[in-house]
Amino acid sequence: MDKNSKIYIAGHNGMVGSAIKRNLESNGFSNIITRSKEQLNLLSEESVASFFAQEKPEYVVLAAAKVGGIVANNTYRAQFIYENLMIQNHVIHQSYLNGVKKLLFLGSSCIYPRMAEQPMREDALLTGILESTNEPYAIAKIAGIKMCEAYHAQYGCNFISIMPTNLYGQNDNYDLEKSHVLPALIRKMYLGKCLMENAWDKLRADLNKLPIEGINGSFGDEEILKILEKYGISSMNNKVSITLWGTGSPMREFLHVDDMAASSIFLLMNYDAPDTTPSHVNAGCGEDLSIKKLSKIVQKTVGYSGEIIWDSTKPDGTPRKLMDVSKLKSLGWEPKISLEEGIRRVVSVYINE
Repeated sequence: MDKNSKIYIAGHNGMVGSAIKRNLESNGFSNIITRSKEQLNLLSEESVASFFAQEKPEYVVLAAAKVGGIVANNTYRAQFIYENLMIQNHVIHQSYLNGVKKLLFLGSSCIYPRMAEQPMREDALLTGILESTNEPYAIAKIAGIKMCEAYHAQYGCNFISIMPTNLYGQNDNYDLEKSHVLPALIRKMYLGKCLMENAWDKLRADLNKLPIEGINGSFGDEEILKILEKYGISSMNNKVSITLWGTGSPMREFLHVDDMAASSIFLLMNYDAPDTTPSHVNAGCGEDLSIKKLSKIVQKTVGYSGEIIWDSTKPDGTPRKLMDVSKLKSLGWEPKISLEEGIRRVVSVYINE
């Protein structure tokens, strides 16, 4: 892959896709093809086929996906499996038909069994039962890995897969209904801080940028407090509290999206589809922490000093998800951004915006 290679990034507006695009551009790659959802419907086989036939990309990064946190995954189960299967089926198949030199498929750590031995090695795939709350999404991603392996086995396609741990960073999703744990923590604690400081101007500005179920900053105090209460941000008798799902005991690993982008491009440049399976490569930092400890880091960074309540009636999800990243390290890549530094960067950008 050289600087003039024609590279198509599916999902370039998302957190991962945009980070990969930034990384490529900063390294002098100038022939990058992108299409927004409005310009190209990846759920449409006809549209994807027409796009590939016209553009003929040499390299493809498949970062497009329907994603969300535990609430979204558990609520929109049919949409998560259908849309992700359709997106990857169309893009991978058209990459084969149009002679793409190399494709990188992005998956997720949720592909591994709920009770997989920790840290999770690549060969733990399909050795046990999946976490029920995100099973449809996980099955779609497993299908993507196996599709890449099958197209390599039958057609010789150089299609590879990378499985990242929990990601965070620029262009993350802060929608409280659909976001993952870290952006949800950041936004909840920021809104809680605004309530504690009676900073209604900042709170309304936040809601104007990203309304919650249609409630924006123009609504009355009572309506705003009601929707915040629904999402666990409560102000009662001048006392602010934030309620979080579960016990806080699950262990999670986090990787800054800029590190994820760097690892993805590293694999595009240095890793080819092997004849053996599993072919996919884990991407992470190799260290984890409890959600409760994570919440304390976010709390300190944001400056929220109110109460945190853990609702143990809500599901925790998988007890632990730590990636074994020895395969990626053996290839010569390691992350550079620590979790504390990464959270500081993210919080700074969120508050300034």
